[in-house]
Amino acid sequence: MTDAVTICECFARDGLQHEPTFVPTETKIALLEAFADAGFRRIEATGYSHPRWVPAFADASHVLAGVTHRPGVAFKATCPNPRAVERALADLERGAGAEELSLLVSASESHTRKNLRTTREHQWERVTEMVALAGDRFRLIGVVSVAFGCPFEGPVDPGRVAEDVARFVDLGADAVTLGDTTGVATPAAVTGLFARLDRAHPGLPVVAHFHNTRGTAIANAVAALDAGCRHFDSALGGVGGHPSRIGYGAGLTGNVCTEDLVSLFDAMGADTGIDLDALAAASRACEEALGRPLHSMVARAGFARSAAAA
Repeated sequence: MTDAVTICECFARDGLQHEPTFVPTETKIALLEAFADAGFRRIEATGYSHPRWVPAFADASHVLAGVTHRPGVAFKATCPNPRAVERALADLERGAGAEELSLLVSASESHTRKNLRTTREHQWERVTEMVALAGDRFRLIGVVSVAFGCPFEGPVDPGRVAEDVARFVDLGADAVTLGDTTGVATPAAVTGLFARLDRAHPGLPVVAHFHNTRGTAIANAVAALDAGCRHFDSALGGVGGHPSRIGYGAGLTGNVCTEDLVSLFDAMGADTGIDLDALAAASRACEEALGRPLHSMVARAGFARSAAAA
């Protein structure tokens, strides 16, 4: 395999939103610099959620102002509502804004109410307003949460997910992320949905975002890769999940481990563009920042060698 894949490092947003303890701004900035130094070209840096609901990102503007904005690296901020986009625009006007914005919807009504405190219909109205506000100032990433199953409603109709993706495409989104929010996807379901979307929207970057709640994230990532996906989200140490003050699901909530995903893809011959030594250093820095060992198996065992290097 000679295809290049793009991995977006999500530790600083999806990872930290699940942590009950606030990580200092200076630590976040240092981690983001380490991620960029390791070769990540897309990095989820923070979110513009209201600090009452997600206090981990009360320092969003300070983080984006403190990190080095460099050519070829896109820092992404998550926006749940129009007020969040207004904050993103204000930071951009000050010369320290994000390069990308994530715009959120949920594929189920119940998760929409729990996570976004509104209805699906109203959230789509908000997304339409958010796109208009953002204009062409950012690269826009649509996100469909609970795309493979909802913790409240159970299975989600793939047709509804396909409709949500099409709505994002019609609004001009540059890419769309499919979120397996509570880790219920299977390789067969992943293959079917990614193939369906590739037929409907050839050339659209569809990002695979898998959580490892049931130990299937790596298997699902390989299924997505085999189905033609070349864009993935992951988090160092396998941290993450729903905001610490908004609970749903059970077990290990975190993302697929970046270290494990990069190691496997590298061994398979997929070009991630990530420096393994720098990634190992970033992995250790993440564990130091949270003060505990995290969930990566590769962090304990070391990186696998690619077939070409063996």
